[in-house]
Amino acid sequence: MHYTCIGNYFCSLSLGQAYYETPRQVLVRNRRVGVVCRLIQLGVLAYIIGWVFIYEKGYQSTDTAVSSVFTKMKGVGYTNVDGEERVWDMVDYVFPEQGDSSFVVMTNYIITKGQKMGKCPELYPSCVFSPCLCLAAPLHRPPQGHMTGKCVGNTTKTCEVVAWCPVEDDHTIPDPALLMSAENYTLFIKNSVTFPAYGVKRSNLVEGIDNQYIKSCVYDPTTSPLCPIFRLSDLVQLSGFNFATIAKVGGAIGIVIDWTCNLDYDQSECKPVYTFHGLYGNPNETDMARASVGYNFRYAKYYMEDKQEKRTLLKVFGIRFDIIVRSVARKFDIIPTLTAIGSGVGIFGVATVVCDLILLYLLPKREFYNNMKFKVTETVEQVSLSF
Repeated sequence: MHYTCIGNYFCSLSLGQAYYETPRQVLVRNRRVGVVCRLIQLGVLAYIIGWVFIYEKGYQSTDTAVSSVFTKMKGVGYTNVDGEERVWDMVDYVFPEQGDSSFVVMTNYIITKGQKMGKCPELYPSCVFSPCLCLAAPLHRPPQGHMTGKCVGNTTKTCEVVAWCPVEDDHTIPDPALLMSAENYTLFIKNSVTFPAYGVKRSNLVEGIDNQYIKSCVYDPTTSPLCPIFRLSDLVQLSGFNFATIAKVGGAIGIVIDWTCNLDYDQSECKPVYTFHGLYGNPNETDMARASVGYNFRYAKYYMEDKQEKRTLLKVFGIRFDIIVRSVARKFDIIPTLTAIGSGVGIFGVATVVCDLILLYLLPKREFYNNMKFKVTETVEQVSLSF
C-alpha cells in the first residue's frame, strides 16, 4: 500500500510503491511556443490593468446611496371650452399634490358635470334586438352601472342602469390644445443622497447653485446641465416624444438622476447627471393601432346641491413622471486591491497550462519534451532490491 502524490497538494492511496512528484523547470528554446506564451501573458496583463483596474475600478470599494426626492410643479393653464373660461393651477393639474417622486401632470380631460345617483339609460345601444340583454352585462364590455333589467328609450333602445347620471361619454377624446399651455409648466426637483459607508452627503443643489441662479436657470443638457428646474416641453422632447401627441392621450416619462462618484477626488466633483426616457405613450401615428395607448385615470369632486349629493367627474389624460435615483460611490480600499492583484497573478498560470499542452500533445517532438519535463528517479531501496 502506498500514496501517490501530485505536486505538493494531493496524495492518493494505492497498492504498491509510494511515488512523489515535484515540479521541474525546463527551458524550452522554441520561438513559436515562446511567442504564444508572451501573447497570453500580455493578454492577461491587459485584462488586469484595462478591465479589472481601469474599467471595473477593482482597487476601490463601492457603496450605494440612501436618497430622497422632492418635486414641485409651477405654472398656470387656461382653457375655454364651450365659452366657459377656466384657469388651472398646480393644485388642479398635479396628482398627487404632495410632491412625490412619482406624479401625473394633467394635459387633457373629459368632464361630466352634475352627476347624481339615480336611474338613467346607458350611453351605448345594447338592447336593439333583444331586451333580455339588459338582464346581465354584455360580454363585449362592462355595464356603466347596475342593470335594472329594463330596456328604455324611444328610437335607440338602451339598458337602464342605476348609476351616477348622466353617465360619462368618453367616446371622443378632445383636442389636446385644451391644455397646450402646459408646455410652459416648470418642474423643480430637489434630490439628496447619502453614502453611509463613507459618511458623504450630497444634494443636486451643488456648489454654485444658489437662489439667484435658480430664479433664472432652466435645464439644458449643454449650457445648464446642473439646473434643477425643467420645462415640461423640454422633458417631453428629451424623452423622444412629441408634446402635442402625448398631451392628448397621455404617457409616461422616466427621469433618471445618476450619481456615479469617485470619492478619491474632492466631494465637489460628485455631481448628478440627468437622463430622460420615454416609458410609454404615443410617440407616432403608427402606435395608434396598439392596445391601451396613453395614460389616463378618473377622479371626482363631490358637493351638495339642494340637499342631494352630486359630483363632477373628470377623466384625466396626463404625463406620468417617475423620478429614479441611481447611485454608486467608489473609493480606494486596500482589501479589494490585494484581491484583484492576487486573482490577476493566478490567471497568469493560464499561459503555462496552454504552453504545456502545446509542448506535450501538439508539437512533433512531444516525446522529447515529455522526457525533458518529467524525470523518473528510483530510491536507494528500490535499486538495492533489484540486485
